[in-house]
Amino acid sequence: MTTPARDDQPPEVTSTLLAELLQSIDEGRPVAMVTVVKAGGNYAAALGRRALVWLDREPSGSLNLDDLEAQVLADATQALIQRRPQMLAYADEQVELFVEVQRRPPTLIIVGAGHVAQPLATLGKLIDFEVVVIDDRPQYANTERFPQADRVIAAPFRPTLRDWPIDADTFIVLVTRGHSHDVECLLEVLDSPARYIGMIGSKRRVRAVFDLLEQEQGIPREKFDRVYAPVGIDIGAESPAEIGVCIIAEVVNVYRGGRAESLSDALRADRHLPLHPTRVQNYG
Repeated sequence: MTTPARDDQPPEVTSTLLAELLQSIDEGRPVAMVTVVKAGGNYAAALGRRALVWLDREPSGSLNLDDLEAQVLADATQALIQRRPQMLAYADEQVELFVEVQRRPPTLIIVGAGHVAQPLATLGKLIDFEVVVIDDRPQYANTERFPQADRVIAAPFRPTLRDWPIDADTFIVLVTRGHSHDVECLLEVLDSPARYIGMIGSKRRVRAVFDLLEQEQGIPREKFDRVYAPVGIDIGAESPAEIGVCIIAEVVNVYRGGRAESLSDALRADRHLPLHPTRVQNYG
């Protein structure tokens, strides 16, 4: 018979886990606490055990689950990536665990530090996103131009995105200065768990990027359906600030599950649909 969950971990281990959990929360790092809430049979000794999992480091603590341990921690990491608390069951439901996910604010990664990026960063902070700006030009990617951003990174696009812990609370907007940068960025993020990927550009530029990736990288065309390109909600935006508004509106629409139609969806439905005739396309 299974008894209710209890704290069956040594006090010093519990204290260490609590300290690590609080530190992660204070730092805004996504973390999940895994607790064994039911354990029977050969796993009875695991009842009450706890562990912490992160996206960017090894787990802390032991669940005392022997052959199930690795699978449980992997499943708990997936729950963290998905940002959803979950109950996990194993061994014909002899073992049950609760994964408590500590969310952090969603992250808006602005790739490119040109004219559109500045109002976009300001708007991102206004809606309480963590804002990160990336550009390989230090004269553009600096805190003087982006005082409101949480992080401004002057480094090559592709390796920076490759090393970033992208998860389901990550929103990526590509506003680079050229389609060659769009290509290398999409290669890194297209298969990521990012909640949103948007790319600025004219219909011609977007088509050129997708064609190149399909022909030279063998990427199936249907994979591009997740990319919001041309980016934004069509409000007839012309200036960099207006374009920032139309992009952030689409970000909010995706984040909150709104019903506004994205420009990219409208263009997929009607390829002949013209963009706003006076819109400036290449502010990246």
